[in-house]
Amino acid sequence: MLTLPMHSLKTIHVDSDRSDFSKGSIYAHILQLAIPMTIAQLVQMLYSVVDRIYIGHLEGASAMALTGLGLTFPIISLTAAFTNLFSAGGAPLSAISRGAGNKEEADRIMGNTFSMLLISSLLLMAIFYSLMRPLLFLFGASDATYPYARSYLSIYLIGTPFVMAGTGMNAFINAEGFGKTGMFTILLGAVTNIILDPIFIFAFGMGIAGAAIASVISQLLSAAFVISFLTGKRTIMRLRPEIMRLDAGIVRKIMGLGLAGFIMQASNGAVQVACTSTLRLFGSDIYVGIMTVLNSIRDMIALPAQGLTDAAKPVIGYNYGAREYGRIRKAVRFITAISVAYMVISWLMLLLFPHGFIQIFSSDEELLSKGVGALHLYFFGFFMMALQFCGQTVFVGLGKSRQAIFFSLFRKIVIVVPLTLLLPRIGFGINGVFIAEPISNFIGGTACFVTMLIYSSNLFRKEEAAAR
Repeated sequence: MLTLPMHSLKTIHVDSDRSDFSKGSIYAHILQLAIPMTIAQLVQMLYSVVDRIYIGHLEGASAMALTGLGLTFPIISLTAAFTNLFSAGGAPLSAISRGAGNKEEADRIMGNTFSMLLISSLLLMAIFYSLMRPLLFLFGASDATYPYARSYLSIYLIGTPFVMAGTGMNAFINAEGFGKTGMFTILLGAVTNIILDPIFIFAFGMGIAGAAIASVISQLLSAAFVISFLTGKRTIMRLRPEIMRLDAGIVRKIMGLGLAGFIMQASNGAVQVACTSTLRLFGSDIYVGIMTVLNSIRDMIALPAQGLTDAAKPVIGYNYGAREYGRIRKAVRFITAISVAYMVISWLMLLLFPHGFIQIFSSDEELLSKGVGALHLYFFGFFMMALQFCGQTVFVGLGKSRQAIFFSLFRKIVIVVPLTLLLPRIGFGINGVFIAEPISNFIGGTACFVTMLIYSSNLFRKEEAAAR
């Protein structure tokens, strides 16, 4: 377990008003980060969502092309998992160090994070290129859908270092309080992608390969801007060669805390593999396309709640380092109330207008007719996912990796994957795949949130007593 010791109370060295989360309104701090971070994450999502929208409306082959794109998700998820391993560990860890007044340690954490992002991106790119065909067929590809998946992935992988460095290091820009800059970083790449997608896909007639080219160019621009900012004069922690030297102790701490984010993303990949392979076995390629659409809708709808909870991580981490436990309690109540209310409203909208949401991503009549029923099953009790977001956020913000890791594994690996494989085989058929998700939200979300409340309450009482 990674435990970050609280040393004797010190005078906190405040780098700037914007980065001192121990003063002023805790709600304002979260919202000031959440709004630009949510917009940035929404824009970030447009990298893949816009690809899916355009590809889902390709003339004559939209369903198969969309299915082929969906087969690449486990590999993209694994890339995101390694990005989270370092950024989701490094950014909160640096916030805790800054909150405790140790800026030198915070700098070294950032530099080591950057080095590990670059190294892992090159290794992943080499592995995925060498194992592309067997992996895609393992994920549920057929002879009809494999060419689409290969065409997209063989180009998309070129941008692996760009997407990992850009996305991973942008977390440090947000953690310093520069939420608008973090938003612009993503906006730059996503707007470029939106402009280039129709040019390469339709005007140049490159189809799914054109979508991948547009993504790589966009990711390159985002990464260039992030590195430029972090090496410039405005940043609080400046990226420079001497802090990039790997330190085994720091890397272990980063990976220890980031392991929760890694497992969350990697387990998403495991769920996707279980889903696509089972859908192919009990259904057909069209159901893999439906799952691609449902995943896209889920990611799009859940994003504001994720943005709010992600914004709370550095604020909670900073206040934990500063021993401001009362402010953390306020932050937990705030993000829980807002995220649950939002997810309830979203669930109702999905129930009332399922056709409209599906038609955003596909114009295929068969996919639409079979997708509505699947959507109703998949999103049942969608609001319970907010409890998982809140519980995970607090554990990560407090630097408690063991608990965060456990609940990441519990919901996805212990509940979703076994149910996805089991339910279709015991009489639920193809519907069993879509039922597994809501069951996991109810059980996993409740368990994570209740445990977080009990654990954090006990932790704060003990540390408050020790400080007297």
